[in-house]
Amino acid sequence: MAKSKEDDFNFLDDEDNIDENSSEVIYQNQTNIPDLKVAIPDELPVLPLKDMVVFPYMMFPILAGRESTIAAINNSLEKDKFIMLVSQLDEKIEEPTFENLNKTGTVAKIIQVLRLPNGLIKVLVDGLVTAKVKKYKSDKYISAEVEVLYNPFKKDTELEALIRQATKLFTDYVNTNRSIPQETLVAFENIKEPDRKLYYIASTISADVSKKQKILEMSDIHKQFYEILYILGSEMEVLNVEKEIDAKIYQTMQKNQRKFIVQEQIRILQDELGDGMESDPDLIKIREQIEASGMPEPVLKKAMDEFNKLKKIPSMSPDHSVIRNFLDWMVSVPWNIFTEDNFDLINAKKILDEDHYGLEKAKDRILELMAVLKLLHDKNIKKSPKGQILCFVGPPGVGKTSLGKSIARAINRNFVRISVGGVRDEAEIRGHRRTYIGSMPGKIIQAMKKAGSVNPVILIDEIDKMSSDFRGDPSSAMLEVLDPEQNSTFNDHYLDVDYDLSNVLFITTANVYYNIPLPLLDRMEIIEMRSYLDFEKLQIAKKHIIPKEILEHGLTDSVLKIPDQIILLIIREYTREAGVRNLEREISSVIRKVTREIVEKGESGPGKKIIITEEHVRKFLGVQKYKQKIAGDKTSDNVGSVVGLAWTSMGGDILHVDVNIMKGANKFILTGKLGDIMKESAQAGFSYIKSNASKFNIPESFFKEKEIHIHLPEGAIPKDGPSAGITMIMAMISAITKNPVRPDVAMTGEITLRGNVLPIGGLNEKLLAAVRSGIKTVLIPKDNEKDLIEVPEEILSKLKIIPVEKVEDGIPFVFKNKKIFFKK
Repeated sequence: MAKSKEDDFNFLDDEDNIDENSSEVIYQNQTNIPDLKVAIPDELPVLPLKDMVVFPYMMFPILAGRESTIAAINNSLEKDKFIMLVSQLDEKIEEPTFENLNKTGTVAKIIQVLRLPNGLIKVLVDGLVTAKVKKYKSDKYISAEVEVLYNPFKKDTELEALIRQATKLFTDYVNTNRSIPQETLVAFENIKEPDRKLYYIASTISADVSKKQKILEMSDIHKQFYEILYILGSEMEVLNVEKEIDAKIYQTMQKNQRKFIVQEQIRILQDELGDGMESDPDLIKIREQIEASGMPEPVLKKAMDEFNKLKKIPSMSPDHSVIRNFLDWMVSVPWNIFTEDNFDLINAKKILDEDHYGLEKAKDRILELMAVLKLLHDKNIKKSPKGQILCFVGPPGVGKTSLGKSIARAINRNFVRISVGGVRDEAEIRGHRRTYIGSMPGKIIQAMKKAGSVNPVILIDEIDKMSSDFRGDPSSAMLEVLDPEQNSTFNDHYLDVDYDLSNVLFITTANVYYNIPLPLLDRMEIIEMRSYLDFEKLQIAKKHIIPKEILEHGLTDSVLKIPDQIILLIIREYTREAGVRNLEREISSVIRKVTREIVEKGESGPGKKIIITEEHVRKFLGVQKYKQKIAGDKTSDNVGSVVGLAWTSMGGDILHVDVNIMKGANKFILTGKLGDIMKESAQAGFSYIKSNASKFNIPESFFKEKEIHIHLPEGAIPKDGPSAGITMIMAMISAITKNPVRPDVAMTGEITLRGNVLPIGGLNEKLLAAVRSGIKTVLIPKDNEKDLIEVPEEILSKLKIIPVEKVEDGIPFVFKNKKIFFKK
């Protein structure tokens, strides 16, 4: 630490190694309180103060951290320890300028400087005299030319009266303000000089900086005392109001306490007399509901225990509302209420056919389930059959949710739908424990309350979109719900009792089954619901959508007709979907606009019928929204461009794979926002071609001199999956050998490094996409041949299916030239 040769004190030096774990004395004045007789320099360093005013005769500790402030302190220590203390006009400004500093301040002398563990500097200063700034200067710190203001005064009768009044008010102020210690008055009584008394009071009171600055700037001690009296009077008014508020709060607390004691005394007397319950109608009602709920014995015991607690707790207690809400849930959840099932299979089939077109596989499985339920019912077995959790898997809009509603209608059960898409918190399923504020049961118990019976149909929607995070895994909680071995004792965290879900018929829906956790998937039976063909959409529109929309828009069949060719026009040019949601939306738009024209033109009435034409469709729906996706251009050579088949959560689609060969040095480029699996498939296909180059008449030097670029169009859409492996191999072979590909051929299949074609999923959806796109021939893995039995005849009749076991097996069906050859 640097030390002055002229005096025994320390300087602030940022380069010194200071122990940060303890405060260190940087400067300590060894003399007594500074004497005003010492000459004060005309120019002093300035220490700006953010939220305080330092008065003469007062010692103040000041925290300093700004570089300019530390520089000013350093300068003061190097000279005569004098420093000018000036308050800022705006305390929020970190680096004040001249304009932000007051013109009047206090000349002080530094008594002690400490460096604190947090790096700040604590400066103890002693105020000497007020001074006025003539001119501010700035270098590394702010300095000022000052003029000391010695304000002489004479003791007179007025001053004596002001001092007495100020002393009285200040004493009352300290006695009333609990934040000021009584020792303050002891120190005040020892002060004799009027100006010292004045500045002591000004330093102690809780006034704004602006008010204190006003006192400092006054030159007449009489005016200063008048200002002090005004501030003390204002502060006393505030303190008296606070005192009144405290008294009212205390009285309220005393009143509530007295009320509580009286209520406790009444409760104890009622308990002794044995009629504590009869006096409260709410308690009587709750007990009657508990007794009539049909709860099992263990549950009833818990409910009565909570009820007895409720009787003893005052209604104003927080625990009262917690227990009351718990009991409300206990009595509102059904415990022994059954709806009468209707197992008439003929009627059930009629209802299913009324509500849905097609879906024969799903309907057959539902009727099988109903047959089992009927036999169990005939044998007076109320439990649902084990292993009968159905999971409808298919693209959006194919009728998964509405089919669940139709099942409930067919067997005459209450229906409740729960959506678990995006659920991440386990408590959403199991509920929150009662210890949490605002806790409530989970979705399952809420659904049972809504159903009002113990044997409803509960449809759990979007089960493939559940996920987990730090709050738990909701799919694990769902295991207990769907497992027939466990759901008879389902325990919700809020109710904290076993609840029997074994009579519930659970149905789940998902867009894709591979996103469902395996333990959960193992407990469900998957029923796949494929995308609709155009002719199926036509029938759905005719039998379901159009009659419903006509009825909802106040029209009749005799007023409006939409021909089949117009419906197909809407299907092919204004929608592109696996289901019929957008189709329903577009048909609704057409009918809505027709309804408006009928009302505006007054064309409604008997004998007037509007037939929708293509002109109407173009007018109402605008230009064609979708152009049918064609597999390839039959007029071009299609070299290096092959059509693949993809399966997404939205259904099947075709996938173009384009390959270009360029001059370069053994470079392999992949573009089109491909996922890791697809990139690996491309790399595997490239390795297969390199290792079998001789089969395709490809010279070894080719791969050293050329670059291969694989691109999948629609680059903004992410693509992933292994089933494009054979497609990318064929595209690379075509580009390398300059052999064109047949435009009406598509393919799907995962490949190995040996060229084997492995099975894939979603075959039904992929073949449907091929039909829509005008494909005539489709290459599928040999192991998927068995799955063709599940594909509708309407699809198979329009395609030539070629099962292939190896890549070479498909070459004769893909290329226009049967013999593969290399062209320079």
